[in-house]
Amino acid sequence: MVGVSIAEGTRLSLLLARRGMRNAIGRLRGHPLLRWNVFPNKTDRLVIAPQDLRTADGTRASEIYAGRFAFAGKVVICDSRSPFEIIPPSDEWAVNLLTFGWLRHLRAAESGITRANARALVDEWITLQGAWDQIGWRPDVLARRITAWFTHSPLILHDADERFYRRFLRSLARQVRYLRHTAKEAPDGVPRLQAQIALTYATLCMAGQMRHMRSTINNLVSEVERQILPDGGHISRNPGALIELLLDLLPMRQAFAARNVTPPPALNNAIDRMMPMLRFFRHADGIFAHFNGMGATAPDLIATILAYDDARGAAPTNAPHSGYQRIETKDLLVLVDAGCPPPFAVSQEAHAGCLSFELSARQQRIVVNCGLPTINRETWRQVARATAAHSAVVLNDTSSCRFLETGTFKRLIGTPIVSGPSNVPVAREKTSNAIVVRASHDGYADRFNLVHQRALMLATDAYRLDGEDLFVPAGNSSKRTEANDEFAIRFHLHPSVKANRLSDGKGVMLMLPNKDVWTFDAYENQVEIEESVYLSGNDGPRRTMQIVIHGHARQMDRVHWTFSHVSPSAAGARRERGDEPELPLS
Repeated sequence: MVGVSIAEGTRLSLLLARRGMRNAIGRLRGHPLLRWNVFPNKTDRLVIAPQDLRTADGTRASEIYAGRFAFAGKVVICDSRSPFEIIPPSDEWAVNLLTFGWLRHLRAAESGITRANARALVDEWITLQGAWDQIGWRPDVLARRITAWFTHSPLILHDADERFYRRFLRSLARQVRYLRHTAKEAPDGVPRLQAQIALTYATLCMAGQMRHMRSTINNLVSEVERQILPDGGHISRNPGALIELLLDLLPMRQAFAARNVTPPPALNNAIDRMMPMLRFFRHADGIFAHFNGMGATAPDLIATILAYDDARGAAPTNAPHSGYQRIETKDLLVLVDAGCPPPFAVSQEAHAGCLSFELSARQQRIVVNCGLPTINRETWRQVARATAAHSAVVLNDTSSCRFLETGTFKRLIGTPIVSGPSNVPVAREKTSNAIVVRASHDGYADRFNLVHQRALMLATDAYRLDGEDLFVPAGNSSKRTEANDEFAIRFHLHPSVKANRLSDGKGVMLMLPNKDVWTFDAYENQVEIEESVYLSGNDGPRRTMQIVIHGHARQMDRVHWTFSHVSPSAAGARRERGDEPELPLS
């Protein structure tokens, strides 16, 4: 296994051993004979149905009725067969099918035909996979299906006969019972919390489940407190996790009220912390910054969630527990990844983007990270996770984190981060005319004996961002060689920005969609304009450009650069005046 030390290999082996034991127990519990209780508990009705806040498209109901199931960039046409009989084209497609989130589209179309179609499809799943399915009974998939069935039970059960009603409830009770035994086997992070959310919904929505209330709430609170950080971020450091979880937690709070049960204070506190963090990651155009697995933003979902924010306060500027900084003044915004990688168990989606940043002016995004696409994510996942896919510094064409990329471990547990920056000190200062954030990371210290330091200074009296990247020895003289210090400082541009290199080769003129002109100034350093790809577009990956400064860290250990808003006639004026910024990092 390339790039994994003995200590890391030992840790991974222990993790696999524990996971293998859990999987063996899960398969045993999954045996049809053992999923039945000897003394079954009677669940004769549903009491409430929680609200679904996710966006629905009623036009997709006709496609589903016609047997056309389009998920994760793959289309399957059933030709009179059940979709649950067909070999799925990908695991991602299968997960989308088996979680039943598409029921919201049928509900949006709301007609006798869509209700009958929903019942027929649910009935087919109970017949074909209700006993067991390798993907469909995974705890993470099971949890989302349970939540979807509760949420859309009015659609499924409207006009249903007594036989189907009982069959539906028996299957739902069996799934809930199985999830109670396997919830802790769900992948750590959002899936494991969603499993506890599903069980809480079961306790609130089903008759005869209130006896589980105390233990269910305790488990939910334990997971919420572990995963939601004091500043409101998620333990995975993925901004998208906040969106996904709030879409479930907000209706849950209403479900507690509907059952006249006081929600646990930890739930309300977590929601109150998460809401400001939604504003933290938003640019002025409503799009989230692309850090640690965040892909395309659904503005309608964000608007729906923020409608529940009674405080409607300003976004925080410092998120030390999540590892992010927000620098904002006038109409400019800079968002910075200034944290270590998340814990190993929740790093499956995490990126090697330490000290990367995004810049926007009013409604225009200028500098971005590449993000992740909505579909065909597996194709791009590892490319998007690399440091080179971020507006950050890359040393020797190597990411600042190491991913589990080969061998048996990858097949069994995916591609978590096995090592990366462990020390990311951050200092923030406000002066009379600027806000300065200074940070460094040691992600390259072990391999190349270099520490990267970055300072960002946003002027309060002008449309200008000054930056400085500094390379200092990490202290290991045995690794100090001239051959391994090549750097590339990358600034990925939003696809709507047009870039032209200035005649002296040391700057770039940028034209924004609103016709504003900006310049990038590298002062005494040559710049290149290279191709890039913006992965997070709503219509799929798009070609774009990136500004790159190449050099050798021990020959050019300090690099200054500036983004500034100027008139077209003044594009090169700053360099001629010689007012290169001074940003001491010490």
